[in-house]
Amino acid sequence: MNINNDQNQSTISEHLLELRSRIIKSLIFFVLAFIISYMNADKIYDFLLQPYVKALGEGGIGNKRLIFTALQETFITYLKLSFFSALFFSFPIFLIQIWKFIAPGLYSNEKKAILPFMIATPVLFLLGAFLAYYFIMPLAIKFFLSFESLKSQTSMPIQLEARVSEYLSLIMIFMLAFGLSFELPVLLILLATVGFIDSKYLSERRRYIIVIIFIVAAIITPPDPISQIGLAIPLMLLYEISILIIKYLEKNKNDNT
Repeated sequence: MNINNDQNQSTISEHLLELRSRIIKSLIFFVLAFIISYMNADKIYDFLLQPYVKALGEGGIGNKRLIFTALQETFITYLKLSFFSALFFSFPIFLIQIWKFIAPGLYSNEKKAILPFMIATPVLFLLGAFLAYYFIMPLAIKFFLSFESLKSQTSMPIQLEARVSEYLSLIMIFMLAFGLSFELPVLLILLATVGFIDSKYLSERRRYIIVIIFIVAAIITPPDPISQIGLAIPLMLLYEISILIIKYLEKNKNDNT
């Protein structure tokens, strides 16, 4: 009895040591990514600035600028940029370390079931982030810029002079929100795999989910219809795709049994 307890304690200690090792490796990579990102913060800044430049067009760049209103604002903004970049590039490494930690304790069929989720998670995150960067953000900026007015239209012109920290915070939140929202299929299929939901459950509650999707899109995006619809429509498509995948998995399971 004591021998079994000693063995169990030894096994738990080994798992905790391995978990600590995985966490330390992930944090080391994150710190290195942060340092490299900070050294290249101006390039990251220029990359994230492109949707704004694209929205302005060639004729509007000369009349626009980004400003900062506090001495420390640009420095803190560069720190935020570096943190965002490090988190972005460290995300796949975190998943790999998680996979290496849990994989030895899984059966071969369990590995085959979980591996697609590990692959799909960063892919869907990148798809969501790129959709926000290349498509939604330029459209949203054009929408906000449409409220500018010339002196001929009003007694005093209304012109945007955006703060650099506010713009970069906005686009980083955009990319993170879209990236995390695109994990919806992974979450639904995982819940279906463990038996919490099925395709019938999701189909019957489609109308309620659509309402929830629009509410979530309204909360996590700026108050403009373009970005809200731009997030809600892909999420609805991903929801329908999730139902089809779950139906396919259910059919395969029934055929095998």
